[in-house]
Amino acid sequence: MGAGLPLFEAFLAGAFVALTPGPAVLAFLGLGAERGRRAGAAFLTGHLVGDLLWATLALVAIVWTRALDPHVFQGLAAFCGVYLAWLGFKAVLSKPGQAAAEAVATARPLRRGLMFGLTNPKSYPVTLAIFTALLGGSVTALTPAEAPPLLAACIAGFMAADVFLVWLVGTPPLVKLYRKNQLWVVRGTGVLFLIFAADALRLAVTG
Repeated sequence: MGAGLPLFEAFLAGAFVALTPGPAVLAFLGLGAERGRRAGAAFLTGHLVGDLLWATLALVAIVWTRALDPHVFQGLAAFCGVYLAWLGFKAVLSKPGQAAAEAVATARPLRRGLMFGLTNPKSYPVTLAIFTALLGGSVTALTPAEAPPLLAACIAGFMAADVFLVWLVGTPPLVKLYRKNQLWVVRGTGVLFLIFAADALRLAVTG
């Protein structure tokens, strides 16, 4: 494949994954709105470890799925679907002030971001969907030696999106808008989770 590596597409995929609304983005918005950019940046720094993990799994699922037992990916998709559905219903039924209270109670943003990144299976179906859309047709012939630069481009996309989010969360209009419409942002994202859950369960059933 060589010079044909879709590095720019991988960069965009990483940025889109980081910007897609989800539990981590909601936690980051609440944390940043209540405690400022520094706390938000610490959260996203920890979360970057999880981004790399799920990006690697998504890439493996696209490129080397024939080399692994398909039941592994079906099981992961099923777990993601159930977990997403639980998150979705929890968000839709959330009460006013709940997210803000959790954000203020977070004593260690870096560790919280790390745990969110590593334990949030929402990242897998979303990452897989975005990678398939942007990279699927270009990486079918990818070799193991070509995977590191592709992952590096993804990480660059994650970091670029994180820098943008840190800047955005400290702007007065966003802080005001989030605090005013927090409940509806959380509930709207919950609906999005339920849509992702349905798609993940579909993948689990169809393989």
